[in-house]
Amino acid sequence: HVQLVESGGGSVQAGGSLRLSCKVSGSIYDHFCMAWFRQTPGKGREVIAQIDTFGVRTYADSVKGRAFISRDNFENTLDLQMKNLKPEDSGMYYCAASPMSVCGGGAIVDYTLWGLGTQVTVS
Repeated sequence: HVQLVESGGGSVQAGGSLRLSCKVSGSIYDHFCMAWFRQTPGKGREVIAQIDTFGVRTYADSVKGRAFISRDNFENTLDLQMKNLKPEDSGMYYCAASPMSVCGGGAIVDYTLWGLGTQVTVS
């Protein structure tokens, strides 16, 4: 049974930094595209960063230059580091896994495994 568990959320001042982590249990990790999504009341759930099994990273324009996604295939963890945080970065952050070696366009339907999310509030 595969589980994704996020951690690292909380309240941060604008201009600050944060690091979110996702622990993946099970044996699927190194075969899956991994991503971080953010959900806000105004925009719904949208992908902000993806990393495929080859280490290729993609970012949403809203976080490009401020975010860094990384994965550790030995520890089965997925991290998201963000700097220069803005109030609009507030939201629920979800770790997600897609059964594809190469990530697609970030469509929610591509992702079959989800964590429960961790809240980030920037003020």
